[in-house]
Amino acid sequence: MCFSATASFAAAAGLSAMGVVTLREAKSIDRIPLAAMPLLFGVQQAVEGVVWVSLSVPWLHSSAAFVYVMFSHVLWPFYVPLAVGALEPPGRRRAVLRIFLLVGIALSLWLLTYVLRGPVTAFCATGSIIYHMVLPPVPYGLAVYVLVTCCSCLISGHKFIRVLGLALVGALAISLWSYLTAFYSVWCFFSALLSAIIYVHLKHGKELSRLVKKYESTAHRRFRHGGR
Repeated sequence: MCFSATASFAAAAGLSAMGVVTLREAKSIDRIPLAAMPLLFGVQQAVEGVVWVSLSVPWLHSSAAFVYVMFSHVLWPFYVPLAVGALEPPGRRRAVLRIFLLVGIALSLWLLTYVLRGPVTAFCATGSIIYHMVLPPVPYGLAVYVLVTCCSCLISGHKFIRVLGLALVGALAISLWSYLTAFYSVWCFFSALLSAIIYVHLKHGKELSRLVKKYESTAHRRFRHGGR
């Protein structure tokens, strides 16, 4: 996380616990990739905690920074469309998500070449961890990154996954506006917290969707009868 080692480790503990609970709600194989996301975010936050506390141990610090970037730049571009697409039944949405998955895999492999080229460094500035490495032109790489992560959620047929997508876009805007230099660290932290929506989807998604549909149906009937 972007504020302190204590906050990073606290977030890691909370997300890991949530990840275990969320995985228990994955009643079928197609839900496992999505259910694993809070746990993966927990591991990522723990790694950033190590980045914080290892500033005086160069080899550990650089290793932790490298692992963190493998999460932020290499894992998520393909994993998000994979997890979201696994939930979709055969149809147009699933076909689009397969395209997003292919684009995400290509982006992950492309970014991996930059990460492996190195060096990956991290340093603390204004209460944030800033990661530095050679990357492709930011506007283009970031645009594709947002496409395969946020937009994958936004086109999902599941309401709570679309809510997650909207929340990710909001977190993206806040991160770019307020924490530009530490963007990846801050956005990943916000995204980690938002993964709680995944638990809600797996635990209560069907029930809440039925309630929403019932409410919408009732509201529609009342509108047709003049509000009576």
